[in-house]
Amino acid sequence: MSEMLRAPAEVKYAEELDYLESVDTDPKPFSWRLSPRMVRLFILGSERADGLDREIPQKWFGDRTFVERSIVTLASDRGLLLIGDPGTGKSWLAELLAAAVCRNSTLVVQGTAGTTEDHIKYSWNVSMVIARGQSRESMIPSPIMTAMEQGVVGRFEELTRSTSDVQDALISILSEKYVSIPELDHDNIVFAQPGFSIIATANSRDRGVNDLSSALKRRFNFVRIPVVTNKRSEAEIVRFRTEELLRRHQITLDVPPTLLDILLQSFADLRAAASSATSDDEKLESALSTAEQIGVLEDAILHSQFFGDRTLRAATLAGSLVGSLARRSPEDLAILNKYLHGVVEPRAKQDGGPWEGFLDGGRQAIASLS
Repeated sequence: MSEMLRAPAEVKYAEELDYLESVDTDPKPFSWRLSPRMVRLFILGSERADGLDREIPQKWFGDRTFVERSIVTLASDRGLLLIGDPGTGKSWLAELLAAAVCRNSTLVVQGTAGTTEDHIKYSWNVSMVIARGQSRESMIPSPIMTAMEQGVVGRFEELTRSTSDVQDALISILSEKYVSIPELDHDNIVFAQPGFSIIATANSRDRGVNDLSSALKRRFNFVRIPVVTNKRSEAEIVRFRTEELLRRHQITLDVPPTLLDILLQSFADLRAAASSATSDDEKLESALSTAEQIGVLEDAILHSQFFGDRTLRAATLAGSLVGSLARRSPEDLAILNKYLHGVVEPRAKQDGGPWEGFLDGGRQAIASLS
């Protein structure tokens, strides 16, 4: 694990999963490693009423009904589609579900315009085909086909970014639960084993890129993940991810609660401004998601660690915010400048403290980008 840049959830939380499996006495669907109740507990964390002799921390922050419906779907014969805005934790939830259900979250297909049918079915080892001909040994199964053979969860990221022919091939897999290999005369069908399921994610902002057909939609249960708007929940998510970053980089740096409040308030202000905007030119290109908020804080922490005095300051946080959110020039810079002068400046005059440093840092960052 220490040699991995980013360990998958089943490796990172292996000790927790081993413990939960050892105390799990509830019935398990198919070949699941944990029961549905324990899967939920692994993702959402334990409570005193659960009766465990150790605490299981919360790993995904959101409405528990979303997690419960996702688990129920995986126990059925339908696929699970997690859909929502960028940065709402869809991929993280998919990874946690796969890790808890089958201890393997790495059977992933990334949907892009270049994704082909081979990526979700199979391809061939050309050198082996030339030497020995086409056979099961010379076939390269896709992550989805591997999940079918092993009876585990396969993942499909950004489904709506893949083309219609790829989506059509997925319809067959979800409906028939097998893949034919017409190039072979024998042993030419791969049947899905019990426990096989697919978790797909889709970005709601990609509507119109490659819309899902009604046939494919019928094969999925939709779970819509909303943007986190509750400030307390969002603070927990940001704090959780930031602590992971600090541990990974072995950084000993405190994040003052006042600066976390400023970050949360800034994103809330910018979201409110975006919702009241009358045109796209008056909106930041950024989705202003929780994930982007985490990115701003991580950038500020690393900058403070490597190029500062290892103390996180409001000016550094403001510089990271401007640098992360100003993607269009001059549109985004104008929006951020308006925010600094119209909202932050009056707040700095009234409240003083770190808001003054935040205002100065934001102005300097905008000046350097203009």
